Amino acid sequence: MIDAILNAAPAWALSHAAPLLVMVPLFLAPLLALVPTGRIAWLISIAATGISFLFAIILLGLVQTSPIGVVSYEVGRWPVPLGIELRVDALNAMILLIVTTIGLLASVFSWPTVVAEIPKRKRALFYSAFLVCFAGLNGVAITGDAFNLFVFLEISSISTYVLVALGSGRDRRALPAAFNYLIMGTLGASFYIIGIGFLYAATGTLNMYQISTLLPELAGHRSVQAGFAFILVGLGLKAAMWPLHQWLPNAYSYSPTFVTMFLSATATKVALYALIRFLFTVFRPDYGFEISAFSAILMPLGIAAMVVCSFQAVFQTDVRRILAYSSVAQVGYMILGVSIGTTAGLSAGLFHLVNHAMMKGALFMAVAGVVLTYQGTTIRDFAGLGRSAPWTMTAFAIAALSLIGVPLTAGFQSKLQLGFALFDQGLWWAVGLVVFSSFLAVIYMGRVLEAVFFQPPVNPRKTRKEAPVLLLVPLWILALANLYFGIAADFPLGLARDAAAAAFGVEAFR
Repeated sequence: MIDAILNAAPAWALSHAAPLLVMVPLFLAPLLALVPTGRIAWLISIAATGISFLFAIILLGLVQTSPIGVVSYEVGRWPVPLGIELRVDALNAMILLIVTTIGLLASVFSWPTVVAEIPKRKRALFYSAFLVCFAGLNGVAITGDAFNLFVFLEISSISTYVLVALGSGRDRRALPAAFNYLIMGTLGASFYIIGIGFLYAATGTLNMYQISTLLPELAGHRSVQAGFAFILVGLGLKAAMWPLHQWLPNAYSYSPTFVTMFLSATATKVALYALIRFLFTVFRPDYGFEISAFSAILMPLGIAAMVVCSFQAVFQTDVRRILAYSSVAQVGYMILGVSIGTTAGLSAGLFHLVNHAMMKGALFMAVAGVVLTYQGTTIRDFAGLGRSAPWTMTAFAIAALSLIGVPLTAGFQSKLQLGFALFDQGLWWAVGLVVFSSFLAVIYMGRVLEAVFFQPPVNPRKTRKEAPVLLLVPLWILALANLYFGIAADFPLGLARDAAAAAFGVEAFR
């Protein structure tokens, strides 16, 4: 498919795919605020995300066919370091593909939930904010400029605060959740930009490639080490790395269901990408202070997230909060893979990142279907839905089994790769904790599945009512992807391995 799209794409699309991927949704966003109806805004958002998806495929193909594995674009033809460089290698090509795929599927499924949860007069503005967030996330992934990454990070964050707050029409708790998210997000961005200031003071440039070439001679410089610490905390907060995740449970629980689904599958993944980019490409994993950070900070925090947040999920009664704490635990798996500091560990963490986007996207889509048709989110509300909404709940069950890591699902494949990477370094005890965390996932997801399939409905007069087709189609695309990539994992695993190699190799920003 990639070759066919490359062959069919016009020359201008091949030459300008990088900026157009971000510009199309960003420029259409203000126009959506002016359209007369929300339905038109919805259709335009599908078109915008679909176009970005095609550009992401083009960029992936160009990276795979490039002799050096890099696509570079100088914005405005201003040479580096005077201008901003958009730079794509196998690492961010994979992230762009995830964000645009989820964005397209989310746009398709969104309309029934937006009609139910967003006032009519605000629907066009809602889609406008969504496209701003979508463009910002893609901008974070595609830029090769450290300050420009901050700009796109804030573009996506500010629009996200608005999207979360719009859930107040259904639940007033969305307003304090959005405010808490704003405070924590602002702190994270502040830490990041302070870190970039330290790096700029030491190197005199903001271009990531140039910083990476200058740092080896400055690795012992206090400004460099201070910059590393600030960037680690700032991006860790954005990625919901334990214990900096306090904004996430309420934001996921009280947002509009469409927003929760989109953010759970994309926002933390993009922030984690930015952290990986700095850890492995801008800085180097063989720097003394970074080796210490891997063993003394990232690995303990990743393991703590896996165990502590899985325990917290066990005691929740709201399905959205179960999945929210589960998301922090799954970020722990990714952080654990990163902290190993090897190509195998990083590829395992990135592989789990891809699979988690599919798992959590499907799970929150199914929850959106339940909210839409039964207006309930507690485990008690899910009782008996396996009989009244079998298509919705079967897809939910597939994604839940993948989250647990049952064989023949995508989640099992990535946890298996993580186990191999840990064994290679003699970290057998960490493998035991991965298994223990997965056992906790059996408990907290098992509670939901037991209610869905083995308990009678709380209201026996509930009629058979499935989610709308617009929701079921993207839901089942993700559910089947969890099954297919659990059997034939070559494509996502190949993307993850290429991404890890690009992060480690000097060709990543050459």
